[in-house]
Amino acid sequence: MSLGQQLAPHLPFLRRYARALTGSQVEGDRYVRATLEAIVAAPDEFPRDIDARLGLYRTFQAIWQTTHLDEHDEDAGDVSEPEAIARRRLARLAPLSRQALLLTAMEGFTTEDTAMLIGRTAGDVSGLVAEAISEIERQTRTRVLIIEDEPLIAMDLETIVRDMGHDVTGVAVTRDEAVALAMEERPGLVLADIQLADDSSGIDAVKDILAEFSVPVIFITAFPERLLTGERPEPTFLITKPFQRETVKTTIAQALFFDQATVPAHG
Repeated sequence: MSLGQQLAPHLPFLRRYARALTGSQVEGDRYVRATLEAIVAAPDEFPRDIDARLGLYRTFQAIWQTTHLDEHDEDAGDVSEPEAIARRRLARLAPLSRQALLLTAMEGFTTEDTAMLIGRTAGDVSGLVAEAISEIERQTRTRVLIIEDEPLIAMDLETIVRDMGHDVTGVAVTRDEAVALAMEERPGLVLADIQLADDSSGIDAVKDILAEFSVPVIFITAFPERLLTGERPEPTFLITKPFQRETVKTTIAQALFFDQATVPAHG
């Protein structure tokens, strides 16, 4: 198999990485082209002691680290709003932290491979990823409304939310109470159970809230099938009880990562 045939399956993923790294499809593709041109110009210099994908990214990283300029989001109008939000958030990370996070979390490289790609130690990579995650959490701090009628679960959720650095606007146990709290406090995130204390529905509470203003919602329920009906609001984020704390934390981070309201102002 030729080198070109070995590299071809990996090019879409390199373009994805380059786009996320630069914040621009135009700039990202420019670096991918430069990478391929370098390989074509000197095929004997392509690293053969590692797998083709790792060698491709290694060549890209060498070009990126020696030539990159300030990124400009030239084609922001060509992407969806969630992707544009993600780009703006990633752009606020320090360059090495951004590379470490993208290479591990998005591209799936091991800590050791990432260390080789960015020219750091495995310990450095772990620290850079932690730094990136901490910065994203700082960016996405918000106020959370919890709709949950089981006291122990509500307390657990409140602890998780506060441990992540968020504020809790209140805990509602009925539909009416949830809507009233939402109208009073305007939370930046809603965690909602389905079955509430007075046999009212968390789904209906969420519908009422979304009719007044837009807010990301995470449903946390023992009855996920009740949300899989094809009717709105669709559960973009759904956690099944009993839940793991890490699952809740990860889902909250994902919901807020793509939310316009939690993107800090530039500058």
